[in-house]
Amino acid sequence: MKVHPGTLDGLLLIEPDVHGDDRGFFTETWQRQRYAECGVTRQFAQDNLSRSVKNTLRGLHFQIRHPQAKLVQVLSGEIFDVAVDIRPDSHTFGQWEGFVLSGKTLHQLFIPEGFAHGFCVLSETALFSYKCSAFYAPRDEGGLLWSDPAVGIDWPVSHPLLSDKDRRYPCLKDLGPHQLPQIKAVP
Repeated sequence: MKVHPGTLDGLLLIEPDVHGDDRGFFTETWQRQRYAECGVTRQFAQDNLSRSVKNTLRGLHFQIRHPQAKLVQVLSGEIFDVAVDIRPDSHTFGQWEGFVLSGKTLHQLFIPEGFAHGFCVLSETALFSYKCSAFYAPRDEGGLLWSDPAVGIDWPVSHPLLSDKDRRYPCLKDLGPHQLPQIKAVP
């Protein structure tokens, strides 16, 4: 597999080896030793699967006291995936980076703890799979407004389909230190 560092510290775009022929294809979506050699050493606690329709925007989500690293991948369809650095001590605090992920390429994105994460569906539907390094804790969730003008994400949709919760999240400037991910040393 090939690994490309993102412009934000810790983000990794991963191109798994895909072996295909007339019957279809085979690829490893996770192999602990190989990923550790590339710097992904997290013990993942949970896998999630999401199906969404075109123009759905999910995010920007994070957990506060139990931050999650994520390894995300699209199994079918296409999305625009975004990570926003919300680590208070980071030199790229408040900056974002976006990637197009699709079921055709099967590229993955590793997002370390301390990022808000979201995606927008570009195809008619998308099947989105991701691993998390910590269990989901409903009382621990936080969010960042998808359209925060100070962050300035260039989303490929102007009128997305949003949940009520995603529509009401605050802007980054309105989040205090206790409302941002509390990051501990990572193994």
